[in-house]
Amino acid sequence: MTALVDTNVVLDVMLQRTPHLKDSASILAAIERGYCNGLLCATTVTTIFYIAQREIGEKNCRAEIAKLLSLFGVAAVGKPTLTTALATGFQDYEDSVLHESARSAGVDCIVTRNLKDFKRSKILAYTPAQFLTVLDGKS
Repeated sequence: MTALVDTNVVLDVMLQRTPHLKDSASILAAIERGYCNGLLCATTVTTIFYIAQREIGEKNCRAEIAKLLSLFGVAAVGKPTLTTALATGFQDYEDSVLHESARSAGVDCIVTRNLKDFKRSKILAYTPAQFLTVLDGKS
Protein backbone atom coordinates (compact mmCIF):
# COMPACT_ATOMS: atom_id res chain seq x y z
CA MET A 1 0.00 0.00 0.00
CA THR A 2 1.28 3.47 -0.87
CA ALA A 3 0.23 6.53 1.11
CA LEU A 4 0.89 10.17 0.42
CA VAL A 5 1.52 11.78 3.79
CA ASP A 6 0.29 15.33 4.30
CA THR A 7 2.46 18.17 5.54
CA ASN A 8 0.75 18.37 8.94
CA VAL A 9 1.59 14.75 9.80
CA VAL A 10 5.30 15.23 9.11
CA LEU A 11 5.39 18.53 10.99
CA ASP A 12 3.77 16.84 14.00
CA VAL A 13 6.84 14.64 14.24
CA MET A 14 9.52 17.19 13.36
CA LEU A 15 8.15 19.79 15.75
CA GLN A 16 7.01 17.31 18.43
CA ARG A 17 3.44 18.63 18.33
CA THR A 18 1.14 17.11 20.90
CA PRO A 19 -1.41 15.60 21.02
CA HIS A 20 -0.75 14.43 17.45
CA LEU A 21 2.83 13.23 17.85
CA LYS A 22 2.16 9.59 18.77
CA ASP A 23 -0.02 8.65 15.79
CA SER A 24 2.00 10.73 13.33
CA ALA A 25 5.28 9.21 14.53
CA SER A 26 3.72 5.76 14.18
CA ILE A 27 2.97 6.52 10.51
CA LEU A 28 6.60 7.41 9.84
CA ALA A 29 7.74 4.32 11.74
CA ALA A 30 5.43 2.11 9.65
CA ILE A 31 6.96 3.52 6.48
CA GLU A 32 10.47 3.08 7.84
CA ARG A 33 9.74 -0.55 8.74
CA GLY A 34 8.34 -1.24 5.28
CA TYR A 35 4.72 -1.85 6.32
CA CYS A 36 3.73 0.58 3.58
CA ASN A 37 5.32 2.94 1.10
CA GLY A 38 5.26 6.66 1.79
CA LEU A 39 5.29 9.59 -0.58
CA LEU A 40 5.48 13.31 0.03
CA CYS A 41 4.21 15.89 -2.40
CA ALA A 42 7.14 17.89 -3.75
CA THR A 43 5.57 21.08 -2.40
CA THR A 44 5.29 19.48 1.04
CA VAL A 45 9.06 19.26 1.31
CA THR A 46 9.54 22.98 0.70
CA THR A 47 6.66 23.91 3.00
CA ILE A 48 8.10 21.74 5.77
CA PHE A 49 11.47 23.41 5.39
CA TYR A 50 9.94 26.89 5.46
CA ILE A 51 7.94 26.21 8.63
CA ALA A 52 10.37 23.97 10.51
CA GLN A 53 13.54 26.00 10.03
CA ARG A 54 12.03 28.80 12.10
CA GLU A 55 11.43 26.35 14.96
CA ILE A 56 14.48 24.07 14.85
CA GLY A 57 17.02 26.13 12.92
CA GLU A 58 18.31 25.78 9.39
CA LYS A 59 21.05 23.22 10.09
CA ASN A 60 18.71 20.89 12.01
CA CYS A 61 16.01 21.38 9.41
CA ARG A 62 18.35 20.39 6.56
CA ALA A 63 19.28 17.23 8.46
CA GLU A 64 15.60 16.39 9.04
CA ILE A 65 14.74 16.98 5.37
CA ALA A 66 17.60 14.67 4.36
CA LYS A 67 16.12 11.96 6.63
CA LEU A 68 12.69 12.47 5.09
CA LEU A 69 14.07 12.19 1.57
CA SER A 70 15.76 8.91 2.48
CA LEU A 71 12.50 7.56 3.90
CA PHE A 72 9.90 8.86 1.43
CA GLY A 73 9.47 8.94 -2.29
CA VAL A 74 8.40 12.26 -3.79
CA ALA A 75 5.26 12.80 -5.85
CA ALA A 76 6.08 15.25 -8.60
CA VAL A 77 4.44 18.60 -9.15
CA GLY A 78 4.57 20.04 -12.64
CA LYS A 79 2.46 22.27 -14.80
CA PRO A 80 -0.22 19.59 -15.48
CA THR A 81 -0.66 18.99 -11.73
CA LEU A 82 -0.84 22.70 -10.97
CA THR A 83 -3.30 23.32 -13.81
CA THR A 84 -5.59 20.41 -12.92
CA ALA A 85 -5.52 21.47 -9.26
CA LEU A 86 -7.11 24.79 -10.21
CA ALA A 87 -10.28 23.04 -11.38
CA THR A 88 -10.86 20.42 -8.68
CA GLY A 89 -13.24 22.41 -6.52
CA PHE A 90 -11.04 22.11 -3.42
CA GLN A 91 -11.33 25.12 -1.15
CA ASP A 92 -7.57 25.28 -0.59
CA TYR A 93 -5.25 25.28 -3.61
CA GLU A 94 -2.37 23.74 -1.64
CA ASP A 95 -4.56 20.76 -0.72
CA SER A 96 -5.72 20.50 -4.32
CA VAL A 97 -2.12 20.38 -5.54
CA LEU A 98 -1.33 17.68 -2.99
CA HIS A 99 -4.38 15.70 -4.11
CA GLU A 100 -3.54 15.96 -7.80
CA SER A 101 0.07 15.04 -7.11
CA ALA A 102 -1.18 11.97 -5.23
CA ARG A 103 -3.48 11.01 -8.11
CA SER A 104 -0.66 11.34 -10.63
CA ALA A 105 1.56 9.17 -8.45
CA GLY A 106 -1.13 6.47 -8.19
CA VAL A 107 -1.21 6.29 -4.41
CA ASP A 108 -3.79 4.25 -2.52
CA CYS A 109 -4.58 6.93 0.04
CA ILE A 110 -3.71 10.24 1.64
CA VAL A 111 -2.87 10.44 5.35
CA THR A 112 -3.82 13.78 6.88
CA ARG A 113 -5.15 15.25 10.08
CA ASN A 114 -7.49 17.46 8.08
CA LEU A 115 -10.04 15.12 6.51
CA LYS A 116 -12.43 18.01 5.91
CA ASP A 117 -9.90 19.49 3.49
CA PHE A 118 -10.12 16.33 1.38
CA LYS A 119 -13.88 15.78 1.27
CA ARG A 120 -13.74 16.25 -2.54
CA SER A 121 -10.90 13.74 -2.83
CA LYS A 122 -11.11 10.94 -5.36
CA ILE A 123 -8.57 9.10 -3.21
CA LEU A 124 -9.30 7.64 0.21
CA ALA A 125 -8.16 9.97 2.98
CA TYR A 126 -7.41 8.76 6.49
CA THR A 127 -6.35 10.36 9.72
CA PRO A 128 -3.12 8.89 11.09
CA ALA A 129 -5.13 6.84 13.63
CA GLN A 130 -7.43 5.50 10.90
CA PHE A 131 -4.51 4.61 8.67
CA LEU A 132 -2.80 2.73 11.49
CA THR A 133 -5.99 0.67 11.87
CA VAL A 134 -5.97 -0.07 8.15
CA LEU A 135 -2.33 -1.18 8.35
CA ASP A 136 -3.09 -3.39 11.36
CA GLY A 137 -5.83 -5.07 9.33
CA LYS A 138 -3.34 -5.91 6.57
CA SER A 139 -0.84 -7.55 8.94
